[in-house]
Amino acid sequence: MNATRTLATARRVLRQLSHDRRTIALLLFVPCLLLVLLYFVFDASPSSFDSIGASLLGIFPMVTMFLVTSIATLRERTSGTLERLLSMPLGKPDLILGYALAFGVLAIAQAALATGLALWALDLDFAGSPWLLLLVALLDALLGTALGLFVSAFAASEFQAVQFMPAVIFPQILLCGLFAPRDTMQPVLEAISNVLPMSYAVDGMNEVLQHTSVSDDFIRDAIIVAASALLVLTLGAATLRRRTP
Repeated sequence: MNATRTLATARRVLRQLSHDRRTIALLLFVPCLLLVLLYFVFDASPSSFDSIGASLLGIFPMVTMFLVTSIATLRERTSGTLERLLSMPLGKPDLILGYALAFGVLAIAQAALATGLALWALDLDFAGSPWLLLLVALLDALLGTALGLFVSAFAASEFQAVQFMPAVIFPQILLCGLFAPRDTMQPVLEAISNVLPMSYAVDGMNEVLQHTSVSDDFIRDAIIVAASALLVLTLGAATLRRRTP
């Protein structure tokens, strides 16, 4: 892996994205708009917004980063750009990490906007530090980026990339504890939820919501989400193909 090539790839991706205003708007503002909508849905029950809003503050960035990253990476392959890049002295890890860095910059901006909106405009009530909320939101966005890079290797078209969302993201949303505590689920479902990274993302948000200090559970949840993102990026580099068949 070469740091110069990795940074050059990240700069190229950011330069391309800067000309795609719709994608930038989707990444930065859709999670914010969804949080505002959720706030007014629970206007008569602020406590419900506090409990659900914190969880969705982690879920929304993951979903949008997954969608945009998977489609953008697939577009590179179908246009022939990926094949041309890999014919140069550019390794797969350099390419994957470059993409991850580029989308990571956008993930930081997205997480900061959504977290700032939830705390200062929507008055999200929580016990812990706002920096911990931002940390979990950022880790979730990076996990969504890693998942998007990974599944793009298995899609032959942008339509197929979108189809991976109900297969990869929706089951995690249903089993992450957002709708029902995980320990009240059927044993099989609880066992599945225990290996899904989004479960620990939601748990991490809830830890910040309920505790004033950094708990051992929060540290565990943050490490699991970060390790999951790193593992998926490694798998993405291993499964990266030069072109779509």
